[in-house]
Amino acid sequence: MKKGKIYGIVTCIIILFIAVVFGFSKMNGADSSKASNKTIRVLTYANWNPFEYLKNGKLVGFDVDLIKELSKEAGYKYTIKNASWESMFTQLQQGKADVGISGITITSDRGKTFAFSNPYFVSRQSIVVPQNSTVKSASDLKNSKIAVQTGSTGQEAAKKLFGKDNSKILATQSGVTFQMVMHGQADAAIGDNTNNEKFIENNKENKLKIVKDDKAFTPEYFGLMFPKGTSYKKAYDKALKKLIADGTYQKIYKKWFGVTPNTKELSKFK
Repeated sequence: MKKGKIYGIVTCIIILFIAVVFGFSKMNGADSSKASNKTIRVLTYANWNPFEYLKNGKLVGFDVDLIKELSKEAGYKYTIKNASWESMFTQLQQGKADVGISGITITSDRGKTFAFSNPYFVSRQSIVVPQNSTVKSASDLKNSKIAVQTGSTGQEAAKKLFGKDNSKILATQSGVTFQMVMHGQADAAIGDNTNNEKFIENNKENKLKIVKDDKAFTPEYFGLMFPKGTSYKKAYDKALKKLIADGTYQKIYKKWFGVTPNTKELSKFK
């Protein structure tokens, strides 16, 4: 065989090899682009400063900043919309949204219907009463009228302490619980301590105070809530682990709460 022909064959093989490699590279690039262009539909209930609330018509807060960084780390674009508390659960269950983030406590009951990420926040319930109240613990609320948010873990805690069918446990919309205590319609309100502290700090003229009872209220863990069978939980769990490891999570936490979180508490979740 002549050298010219050999060179010609070798050249063709090289060109074919380059074409194959380029083709695979382009294919992989297209797949990567497709993944990064996937848009996750996020829902929140923007009525809980500093977790999520509306400021000049814009959604802001700890959860809002966190989902932004988590989505970025996981490689997804996202849209975030405000919804009512009940609607958030309904839309997720119906597959009209991909994830909910709104200080949602991980519970075994909710776990029957939804999938949760690893926890990203540790919280406890506390009691809000007038400043002149003699209440010192949850046991002092026996036979008292207690305001709670409908569908909240505060409502669950009150029922656990004072009876599932107790007519003195008054379920209402978020935020109204404080109003009920201020106007004498309820003797106390039970709700998330972070929310309670923020409200009292911003409304000192209402003369309310917080009563903590760690024996009555066990730690609660917040998580991202997904529809059952989601393919996104693994990616967001991995992203959360990365944000904690590189300090991004701690920066967001300190921005909104003014202190550095004890991330070891998150690992105590069972």
